[in-house]
Amino acid sequence: MSALQIHQFPALNDNYGFVVRDQASGQVACIDTPDAEAVTAALTAQGWGLDYILNTHWHPDHTGGNAALKDRYGCLIYGPEEVRRAAPLDQVLSGGDRFALGQTVFDVLDLKGHTLGHIGYAAASEKVAFVGDTLFALGCGRLFEGSAEDMWGSLQRLLALDPQTTLYCAHEYTLSNLKFAESLGPFPALEARGADIRARRAQGEPTVPMRLADEIATNPFVVYPLKEPGFAAQAAKFGEIRAAKDRF
Repeated sequence: MSALQIHQFPALNDNYGFVVRDQASGQVACIDTPDAEAVTAALTAQGWGLDYILNTHWHPDHTGGNAALKDRYGCLIYGPEEVRRAAPLDQVLSGGDRFALGQTVFDVLDLKGHTLGHIGYAAASEKVAFVGDTLFALGCGRLFEGSAEDMWGSLQRLLALDPQTTLYCAHEYTLSNLKFAESLGPFPALEARGADIRARRAQGEPTVPMRLADEIATNPFVVYPLKEPGFAAQAAKFGEIRAAKDRF
């Protein structure tokens, strides 16, 4: 049995929220706070309190519930320094740090690109990672603050995880990402995944979480750059594809 319980729930228009509980200690954390009421409802449904908030970046659809949840639960808020641009923060985390939720240890990953301070949380023992707006199912985050080189470096850090890692991203963007991926040229692995995605969305089912191995095989922001020799060429190809998606 997993040492970490994960409860996923929808929030706002297309966000997902996640509350997680370390079974050994009973400690609970919320990964980002898109909406305080949605987080509270999820915690109440599970019968959980809230000890920590773990923010991935500063955008309001990820930090908007920080203040209300801290007032309600007295929780501590951890995240990158940039969170202070939009919401309360108690403790700064940066890439290379570790955070212990009871006996579950998360490695803090530097995932800059979408924003300059974006981080993620990976628990190797559980083969799970919470990646915010860095890597989506068949997609990746827009480069609002960082460069293509920044984001490609961040994607490489995710690609270094166990391929069987389950990735939890923060938005249900998969159908639009699929249409873009198909516009670049379908291939068997993408066709098979696309059929599954369309069937799931037709039933109102989420396409998140996803396996890293499936992103390696089908995500155009990974597949095409990896065909290039060396970091510079890979980052340049990634930048081309990101720009094409922005225009799509």
